Amino acid sequence: MSDRSQAVKAYLLDLQDRICAALEAEDGAAQFFEDAWERPAGGGGRTRVMENGGLIEKGGVNFSHVFGTGLPPSASAHRPELAGRGFEAMGVSLVIHPTNPHIPTSHANVRFFIAEKEGEEAVWWFGGGFDLTPYYANEEDCAHWHRVAKAACDPFGADVYPRYKEWCDRYFHIKHRNEPRGIGGLFFDDLNEWDFDTSFAFLRAIGDAYLEAYLPIVQRRKALPYTEQQREFQAYRRGRYVEFNLVYDRGTLFGLQSGGRTESILMSLPPHVRWGYDWKAEPGSEEARLTEYFLTDRDWLAAD
Repeated sequence: MSDRSQAVKAYLLDLQDRICAALEAEDGAAQFFEDAWERPAGGGGRTRVMENGGLIEKGGVNFSHVFGTGLPPSASAHRPELAGRGFEAMGVSLVIHPTNPHIPTSHANVRFFIAEKEGEEAVWWFGGGFDLTPYYANEEDCAHWHRVAKAACDPFGADVYPRYKEWCDRYFHIKHRNEPRGIGGLFFDDLNEWDFDTSFAFLRAIGDAYLEAYLPIVQRRKALPYTEQQREFQAYRRGRYVEFNLVYDRGTLFGLQSGGRTESILMSLPPHVRWGYDWKAEPGSEEARLTEYFLTDRDWLAAD
């Protein structure tokens, strides 16, 4: 490993530790179970999963570091000139599915990728972001989530937040449903337009911002009562989450195509989910307002 790769790996391992510790403290009733694994073709990782906690019904915070002699199709599809190169990929990816439907599902990912070929200059990039998937949404929470995202981006240029916010809205769009997966946040990939140190600093800013964005929402909503009907709606909306991850998510496809560990890759899927044929929310209900108002790629900071 190069010094650059070593520095990124050290940060990612520490990030996983800090996020797990904070989430365990907030949950108060369960801890993450660690499952270290090795990839036969090269590399491995440590999967950390929590189930049936005081707040978290299922959550995972995963670190992986894999390498190989040839890029899988999902990684070279939009960069065909890299096909056939050896690669090294590492990242932290997390998904938290709370029990209480008033607390949104959250997702975050930060990753580093380098592709090398003898006699040619190495090609590297960073990617990641975080996004929020509410069930019974609240404007205060949506604005806070995006406010933290913008603050993390601002030191790197005034155009960064709007550009990566729009990319997130575009990426986390369920095409066959013609609706967003959630209320967005940030998404970036193939980031190497800055020098390495600046790009790595941006990755750290995004990774460090996740807890600042998510924990205040959890704390505001965790004591709200909920009904079984609201849990059923949560399970129905979780179905949309599953559809996106299995059909479109590049990280899921990369993991499966590169021979990654299936249990770790599919950790992002919720524990309970339902599909109802042609189900529609009651007009004027909170459930209807989710898709009619909140899932509309809106500017949550317009009033700031």
